[in-house]
Amino acid sequence: MLAGCCECATVRYSVEDAFLYASNCHCSRCRAATGSAFKPYAGIEREKLEITEGADRLLVVGEEDANDTRCGVCGSLLFSVVRDGAYVHVAMGSLVDAPGIRPTKHIFVGSKAPWFEITDDLPQFEELG
Repeated sequence: MLAGCCECATVRYSVEDAFLYASNCHCSRCRAATGSAFKPYAGIEREKLEITEGADRLLVVGEEDANDTRCGVCGSLLFSVVRDGAYVHVAMGSLVDAPGIRPTKHIFVGSKAPWFEITDDLPQFEELG
């Protein structure tokens, strides 16, 4: 199990180190949600993530089955609920422990920030890829 938390440590979670995929998303929504050039995330089945502290302090932006879940105190993005609620995209920056997976591609580079240059050799996809 891996540990994760928000910036102020009010919300803590555990997640299995059994991620199915990981990407760097450059879409405008992910850039706005993170305030950065892209969101590195790792995808896993929703039931494999458990909030261990601060469940009553969560800020859910969106619907039950499609949202960004944040700490309601500091605002840190923890994960996004996707695919009709079946999966979560864990914001890799919220992980305390190092996961066994690394991002394998850049997605939505067609809408990446014009001021950011991708300098690694990972495959790049205009859209989802």
